[in-house]
Amino acid sequence: MTVEALANDHQMEFVEKNASDYRTEEAVNRFAGLASQFGSLFGGKRLILLDELDGLTGTADKGGVRAITEIVKTSRVPIVLVSNTAYDPRFATLRASCLLLEFKKPAASEVMKHLKKICEKEGIQADESALKFIAQRSEGDVRSAVNDLQALAEGKRKLTYDDVSWLGYRDRQESIFNVLRMILYGKTCASAKQAVNMADVDVDMLFEWIYENIPDHFTDPGDLAQAMDALSMADVYRGRIHSTQDWSLTRYVIDYMAAGVAMARKNTKSRGWIPFKFPGRIQMLSRSRAERALRLSIGRKIKHRSHLSAVKASREVVPYLRIIFRNNAEMAAGLARWLDLDEEMISYLTGNEEKTKAITQLLE
Repeated sequence: MTVEALANDHQMEFVEKNASDYRTEEAVNRFAGLASQFGSLFGGKRLILLDELDGLTGTADKGGVRAITEIVKTSRVPIVLVSNTAYDPRFATLRASCLLLEFKKPAASEVMKHLKKICEKEGIQADESALKFIAQRSEGDVRSAVNDLQALAEGKRKLTYDDVSWLGYRDRQESIFNVLRMILYGKTCASAKQAVNMADVDVDMLFEWIYENIPDHFTDPGDLAQAMDALSMADVYRGRIHSTQDWSLTRYVIDYMAAGVAMARKNTKSRGWIPFKFPGRIQMLSRSRAERALRLSIGRKIKHRSHLSAVKASREVVPYLRIIFRNNAEMAAGLARWLDLDEEMISYLTGNEEKTKAITQLLE
């Protein structure tokens, strides 16, 4: 609505599309490519809005993000992109060419004013304390505040605090960025530990996020050392949980990971706004997921021919197979036939297109 109002104020042609409908490079160029280079039919200015950019970050994305990045760099008209996950690693290059404007949740006082206007128009006499209670419980979600007001004031001409006091806090999950902010900049142990319960990721993933971002947000060497020491103790308890399956130790992980890190901040001075980074180790594992899956598939082939588990075979036998496949085509062909390996598996083991071709020719 903000972008549409902006286009209206400046007499610009407003072009709006859902980015998730244009996942491929060809589709993006077909719609936004030409539109970004020319004005309107009558020579006026044009404003392009691509909504739901998050929809491009799935397996169906075939060059859509790359195409949008190129269009943004060369566009002759303003382009606005809307995303709930602007710091997704796949948008890193795109972010560098954009100005980021964050839309924050409105304060409880603003939500309360909005509810008051509704009550005045609907002829409902509402106590200020009642509206304040609804606004605070909505936690910045205007739509849910309006829904609560409608449900509580249905059939009434007067709304009192007693009518709304039973309304409890919603069980809302906070985004990882808000949780990190509450931990890394927390003032008390209780608030830092509470942030863990509000996270929309599990404890292990939250640990990776904290580990990745501590160095950027703790600039004092003493604070950084103490924060890392607390995190290392959390990691010790994580290891004990995995080895003993005693999940009651999780409380110690949370104590060190949240409260321990938060209380380490003593001498670090604020440097203004610092963006949070996606965990590098998780990115690395994501990139190697396909390779690990293929390696395990080869391990299963070995399992059928030996008394090893697929995991152990992929870890202990595959490295030796790679040496054979890269140095002895005839022996490799015999092993490939014996293990019933397909061409993709052979290609992984050889790491070379010519050697893969030589082995497949021997198999034929």
